[in-house]
Amino acid sequence: MSSFSYTSYDAVGLAELIRSREVSPVELLEAAFARMEEVNPQVNAVVRTYETRARQEAGLVRPGEQPFAGVPLLLKDISQSLEGEILTSGSRLFSKHRSIRNSNYVTRLREAGFIIIGHTNTPEFGLKNITEPRLHGPSRNPWNIHHSPGGSSGGAAAAVASGIVPLAGASDGGGSIRIPASFSGLFGLKPTRGRTPVGPGVGRQWQGASIDFALSRSVRDSAALLDTLQVIQAEAAFHTPLFPGSYLADMNYPHQRKLKIAYTTDSPVGTPVSEEAKEAVYKLIRWLEKQGHHVEEMLSPVNGVKLMENYYMMNSGEMAAMISSMERSMGRALTANDMEIESWVLAEAGKKVSAAEFVHSLAEWDVAAAQMSTLFERYDFFVTPVNAFPAPKVGELTPHDEQIQNLMRISELNHIEQQQLIYEMFEPSLTYTPFTQLANLTGQPAMSVPLHTTSEGLPMGVQVMATKGREDWLLHLAGQLEASELWIGMNGNPLFPA
Repeated sequence: MSSFSYTSYDAVGLAELIRSREVSPVELLEAAFARMEEVNPQVNAVVRTYETRARQEAGLVRPGEQPFAGVPLLLKDISQSLEGEILTSGSRLFSKHRSIRNSNYVTRLREAGFIIIGHTNTPEFGLKNITEPRLHGPSRNPWNIHHSPGGSSGGAAAAVASGIVPLAGASDGGGSIRIPASFSGLFGLKPTRGRTPVGPGVGRQWQGASIDFALSRSVRDSAALLDTLQVIQAEAAFHTPLFPGSYLADMNYPHQRKLKIAYTTDSPVGTPVSEEAKEAVYKLIRWLEKQGHHVEEMLSPVNGVKLMENYYMMNSGEMAAMISSMERSMGRALTANDMEIESWVLAEAGKKVSAAEFVHSLAEWDVAAAQMSTLFERYDFFVTPVNAFPAPKVGELTPHDEQIQNLMRISELNHIEQQQLIYEMFEPSLTYTPFTQLANLTGQPAMSVPLHTTSEGLPMGVQVMATKGREDWLLHLAGQLEASELWIGMNGNPLFPA
């Protein structure tokens, strides 16, 4: 099977070829590794491969029993642990860390028949909307290798957009599926909090803000994967009732009524929004109106600045707790030289966050969730840009020496000054991506759909949010858009076979 024909199929299509015995799992592996060898030197998407292990597992798939039997898959190099293999979380601190067991997410993927062929690049501890860890170097956007594919699932996005795999494991704690989907011309769904597996031993990731799912080229791949992954997991802190139908089958059923849709192009934190980002939203709005749906412009009901302050406080507490645990296990204090500056600043600030402050901050998430619940009593969808600007250039958002020196004074500040410094530290990147964190803190499902290409040839997605539990509504809309003239797909991507 040629590399060109391999890249013309999505994951569902490849599984069908396996079931019909038109190709073998080994042939798919050879095609995936050949494509990886061809493009990975340019995009730096994959940081480790498991070719010997994958070939052994190819002989164990059960095409008649597993929905994705024999399909090659890449995992993200954070949280998606594969027993016996290194999982670095993009950090030099974990460069030799080997997982002692599979994560529950990975277990479900393997049960579905996927063959794991490697791990993809991610920023240190998944803290950034770009993927440029010092450990592995920057991932690059297949549409223009001088630009970032986004983050923190940037390696996954680069792998899918360059044709190494049709679908890749990803996670989203503040937009880390939707941001790279938008920057890389892919479909990116963040499911409802509690929909997909967590752990073992991790009942709440980032206090429920973070979930594991995937990036895909086709809507049906994400729908079929959600059918496979949705779960009621006893050990998890959050649960969402199982969807009673099939996401894959139901995405083709038309809505039985006209929809009410709210939208905005205003940044929730008062930062600029490019005309390209606005035009991407307007394209969708015009299309929805042509379909007879009712559309209204309105601002987000949530205070975006306060939301981000609470988000960064959570990041501070999480990093401080993680670094403290590592210090105990390593038997020494960790310093700024052990990690990247953003990790250090958050960990230092987290030491001065009181338990009361942390609890009050989390309570604000519930206030925001109630505000969004009220919005969704009136509207079916809430539409915004995913990103305020097209993908930044590689290195553009990485702190320079003068900035690092300013950030190193974090320990000298009081806790209020520390949180302000964190906001200032992330403000350049937040200016690019101010829209996505809302869905993480409120638990809503949200997606990025690829509907626009900029004058410079870079893709931009549009974000659509729905009320909790209504991924089926989002997938149905995405399926309609995929069949429309708006969907850009991989058209124009120079690293993707035409």
